Amino acid sequence: MIVVIIAGGSGTRLWPLSTPEYPKHLLTIIGDKSLLQNTFERAKRITSVDKIYISTEASHSDHVIKQLPELKEDQIIIEPARRDTMPCILNALQFISARHGEDEPIASIHADHHIRDVKGFAEAIKRAGKISEKYGRVTLLGMDPTQPDTKYGYIQKGDPFNDSTIAYEIKSFKEKPEYPVAKKYFESGEYLWNMGYFVAPFSVFAERIKTYADPMWQGQIVKLKAAKTPQERDAIYLDFEKEAIDTALMEKVPDLLVMPGTFDWMDVGSFDDVHKVSVQDQSGNAVKGDNVHVLDSAQVYVRNDCDRPVAVIGMDNVVVVNTEHGVLVMRTDQSQKVKEIANKLKEK
Repeated sequence: MIVVIIAGGSGTRLWPLSTPEYPKHLLTIIGDKSLLQNTFERAKRITSVDKIYISTEASHSDHVIKQLPELKEDQIIIEPARRDTMPCILNALQFISARHGEDEPIASIHADHHIRDVKGFAEAIKRAGKISEKYGRVTLLGMDPTQPDTKYGYIQKGDPFNDSTIAYEIKSFKEKPEYPVAKKYFESGEYLWNMGYFVAPFSVFAERIKTYADPMWQGQIVKLKAAKTPQERDAIYLDFEKEAIDTALMEKVPDLLVMPGTFDWMDVGSFDDVHKVSVQDQSGNAVKGDNVHVLDSAQVYVRNDCDRPVAVIGMDNVVVVNTEHGVLVMRTDQSQKVKEIANKLKEK
């Protein structure tokens, strides 16, 4: 099996830690390795290092190479600009198939997720690979929700596939819902969080594009195959429309399968997520960095990436982040609004 790690997100909800020049997948959030490095270690439990690829935006490629010295430079698939997940994944899969053939399963996973059960994760991806190869079906992984959450898209399970409890037909995709709808999804037991993971041989993926996607995408595959130089590939990539793979392809394919993930999973997309996955003391406080002082406080996340001291006194349910790019102080339940600030700063 081949693994491609998608490492192109901007992580604006983690400002001031995450910046356009150094986005969240490059950051050390938990432990002493970056999210990307932890994802790479998980990928090594699925396949050999020579079958692992990273797809990343050009301005971050040097950081990726530095963080993953085990990889050769030709295992870094460079996107000349951000064009959303359909162009990114299509480009990566075609790039890989040109080197390994079109019939070996390729697993597409994301660089900015947090998973502790590495063994369970690797086994689930391998099972999905066997199913996709045996039955010629694109196989997704979904996560049983632990709560009604509005941050994630949902997959509605259909009938068990082939009388199996391992995989299900997909009945529908649902966009990120409002809370009352998310509550109904959670209570029904019929829905999974959409992790954005899928496995399929390139031949299966390309056939589904030809049959169900806009003809433009089939044309792009032909162009990419014909490209003879990196410069030609870049020019073709820059001509891609911006579109998510969910709307460009997945939601149009009637015979997708989904496997419930049998491991823990979190998309570390905001500071409330960071707080949840961080080691906490008995008061629920999580601290990262030196020269941090917390008194008479509970359920706070404090990170200090600078030399100056940070003190938090008599506060509950707050986030305090101190970096050279700025200082963030907010209630934890306002984490989703950080993106607004990051976008305003970008405009200036």
